[in-house]
Amino acid sequence: MAYNKPIPSPGTHTRPFWDGAKEGKLMLPRCKDCMKVHWYPRFICPFCESMNLEWIEASGEGTVHTYAVQHLAYGPWAEEAPYVTAYIDLAEGDRMLTVLRGVDASKPEEIQIGAKVKVEFDEASDDVNIPFWRVVEE
Repeated sequence: MAYNKPIPSPGTHTRPFWDGAKEGKLMLPRCKDCMKVHWYPRFICPFCESMNLEWIEASGEGTVHTYAVQHLAYGPWAEEAPYVTAYIDLAEGDRMLTVLRGVDASKPEEIQIGAKVKVEFDEASDDVNIPFWRVVEE
C-alpha cells in the first residue's frame, strides 16, 4: 500500500536527518560546545546558543515519556483512529513526538510510561523515510 500521509519537505538544516532516515538511521543534532543533543533541528543550540553543531547517529532507543490516544483525526490520519501519539525520551537526551506503535489504542491502561521503545522507519517516498517508535519487550 502506498504511503498516504503528509510527507515533509527536507530543508537545508534538516537534510542530515532525512538522509539518515533514508538509510534507517536516526540522526540527531548535537552541540559541539555543550555536547547536548537537541530535537528539533535548528541553527543555534537551544542550551548554550552556540552555532557549532554536528549530526550524530543516535541509538534509536528511548522510553515513553507520556502519550495520548487520538480518537478523532482528519485527512489521511482519520483511517488510523484511534491511534496513540507519544513523546519519547531519547537515550541521547531531549524528546521527540511520534505515533507510537506496538500498543493497543483501545486499551490505554496497558500503555506504560517508561516503556522501552525503538525507532523504525516507513518509506514515504523515494526521498523520505518517516520515523515512528515501537514499544519493545524488555
